[in-house]
Amino acid sequence: MSADPTQVLAFETDCHIFDGCGFPAPGLHSFLFEPLWGDGDSNLYFNKTMLLALLGSLVIVGFFWAAFAKPKVVPGKLQMVAEAGYDFVRRGIVYETIGKREGEKYVPFMVSLFFFVWMMNLWSIVPLAAFPVTAIISYPLVLAVIVWVTWIALTFKRHGFVGFFKNITGYDPSIGPVLPLSMTIEFFSNLLIRPFTHAVRLFANMFAGHTLLLLFTIASWYLLNGIGIAYAGVSFVMVLVMTLFELFIQAVQAYVFVLLACSYIQGALAEHH
Repeated sequence: MSADPTQVLAFETDCHIFDGCGFPAPGLHSFLFEPLWGDGDSNLYFNKTMLLALLGSLVIVGFFWAAFAKPKVVPGKLQMVAEAGYDFVRRGIVYETIGKREGEKYVPFMVSLFFFVWMMNLWSIVPLAAFPVTAIISYPLVLAVIVWVTWIALTFKRHGFVGFFKNITGYDPSIGPVLPLSMTIEFFSNLLIRPFTHAVRLFANMFAGHTLLLLFTIASWYLLNGIGIAYAGVSFVMVLVMTLFELFIQAVQAYVFVLLACSYIQGALAEHH
């Protein structure tokens, strides 16, 4: 089944100001895509976001494969870029948060997580793709659940059942009578709210950023009529500004997502008394 053009472009291409049609503002319909394959009613389908997630994964694997398939003592440009990215996550995030001794074994996981999130974000500014995969809540939620399960498993493995319970409840008898209330809040916060907030932080930023980009892009096209052309130029400048801003935010959100993942693992490995 072919995708509906209005859902791919998120606006009517023949609608301009003074033509008697209203401004086609972006909305939830801008984040919905017809299946490229299969039937949406049966939940067995393959759509644009799934395609971008698959292509993004292949791009990341292909990049690191090409960079490290035949590593050299004096690295070439591609190997140098790959090593710089790997080393940034290893030293700048993992070592700084978990520590070198404990964190080394989690470096591959965090590097994979960082570049996957970053690539999914970057699709927003890639021509033809023009959509951040992480603006669909299911993708960051799955990643957050993977981190959450890892944190639960590590906490239980490191501290046993009693230590696990103390860890997730923030058990601290020194706080006195408010201990039961504090433990209850910590319990629900760690087991239920933590993966949700971890996912929503990434999702909300990408959703909002894409909506703003759509808003100014649609406005630039919509105003291309009569005197509105002057305003279309201003709107197009905002598209460029927002694109540059999104480049920054996309990298920051990948960094924050992995930083939080590392902080959770650090908490699982830390000794609690």
